[in-house]
Amino acid sequence: MKMVNRMEWIQYIIIILVLLLISLVVIKVKKKDFGVEVNKLVQCLGGKDNIINSECNLSRFKVIVKDVSIVDKEGITKLGAKGIVEIDNTLKIIFGKDARNLKKCIDEMM
Repeated sequence: MKMVNRMEWIQYIIIILVLLLISLVVIKVKKKDFGVEVNKLVQCLGGKDNIINSECNLSRFKVIVKDVSIVDKEGITKLGAKGIVEIDNTLKIIFGKDARNLKKCIDEMM
C-alpha cells in the first residue's frame, strides 16, 4: 500500500513540474524584447535621423518625422501596430499597452 501511495506522489510531482515548465515557456514566448522591437521600429520610421520628436498618449505613439516618404508603414504594422494615421509629417501609431514602453526605449536610444 505504501509503495502505491509513493508512486502516486511521484507521478503528481512529475506532472506539476511538467506543467510548471510549460507555463514558463509560454510566458517567455509571450514576453516581448523591446530592445529588438524598438530597433526595428526606428528602422521602419526611417532611422534615428528621420525622427524629430515622439510622444505617447495612452495606446497611441505619436511621431514627428522629417520625411514621411521613407517610413515603412507595412513594417510598422508587422511589428504589431493596430493602426497608423498620417497627418502631414506626423504619424499616430496605435500600439496598445506597449506604446509607453516603446516610447521609453526610443527616448533612451536617442
